Amino acid sequence: MPKRVLIIGGYGNFGSYIARALCADPQIQIIIAGRSLEKSSLMATSLPAANPVQTATFDIRHGLAKHLKNHAPDIVIHTSGPFQGQDSFVARACIEAGCHYIDLADGRDFVCSIADHDAAAKKADLLVVSGASSVPGLSSCLIDHYSPQFEALHSVDYGITTAQRTNRGEATTAAVLSYAGKPFETLTDGVLGKIYGWQNLHRHHFSGLGRRWLGNCDVPDLALFPARYPSLKSLRFYAGLELSVLHWGLWALTWLVRLKLVRSLEHAAPFMLKSSFLFDRCGSDCSGFYMHLTGLSADGADKSITFDLIARSGHGPFIPCMPVILLAQKLVHDQITARGAMPCVGLLTLEEYLSALSALDIEWHDTVQA
Repeated sequence: MPKRVLIIGGYGNFGSYIARALCADPQIQIIIAGRSLEKSSLMATSLPAANPVQTATFDIRHGLAKHLKNHAPDIVIHTSGPFQGQDSFVARACIEAGCHYIDLADGRDFVCSIADHDAAAKKADLLVVSGASSVPGLSSCLIDHYSPQFEALHSVDYGITTAQRTNRGEATTAAVLSYAGKPFETLTDGVLGKIYGWQNLHRHHFSGLGRRWLGNCDVPDLALFPARYPSLKSLRFYAGLELSVLHWGLWALTWLVRLKLVRSLEHAAPFMLKSSFLFDRCGSDCSGFYMHLTGLSADGADKSITFDLIARSGHGPFIPCMPVILLAQKLVHDQITARGAMPCVGLLTLEEYLSALSALDIEWHDTVQA
């Protein structure tokens, strides 16, 4: 009998990618969940699924426990952001309902707090995972893969640039704006210091894409990785928009928040999202990711490794979705024994991740300098 996988936000930008990736598995029955019956039904009929796709229409903030009981999923995938400002009530409801839980959250506090439910998840023999996304899902895979090549890993500098012509929604926009111009901490030269969201404007050369603007980005890694990789002295994650005019515009607006002229830019998400679509013809469908690791080799010499990944043909959204997809497949096929509540670190290997991307218009390579 197939496992029932309920996707909250299953017709959204990320939810639809996840549903399409999982639906062909004969051991999976997809349930598309959301507030709109029309959108859920349209998505359900469009899927080339091995089993009949069901729909579930509800608001997760009202009677979620009842809805989970009625639909009896084996696994719940939570894609309905922004996760900044949410608490883990969906994960708690899943534990009470006896179903595994996975989300692709990138909210720092949200992901880090999932471990508060570890005892309850273990008691229920469930896997509860937060942050099954680019960060910390992919980023931890990369560091776990390359760190054994260092005697001491001292610095990790990494970032992502999004394609202008890519699917994007209001929740993702609101998540970005929630910390724009606001302070947060990261490790710099061995000391936790304050930086500001989407500031520290600079350009990075992405292999295959050219130079694009980047700024500080607040992610769970900045809180999780110093303890996981104790030799680290500096850790910085950046993100950027493809078009310079949009990135510079956002950078300028962050000063309104930093100077406390406005409390937050989050309320402007609908307007800024709608405005951004006017520039689509000026951009491309190519996204990029890089990670630069530096430290000491076994003989005490300086060493660096750079990993570059480029996604074309609009395939960039599969990068953050892939950890969720892989974990769901592992649970369905009894290929993972981990139980408890945890951030998405140490659950996947880089080989698994990249193998899953191999059928897409995505390429990667690494460069070692020693």
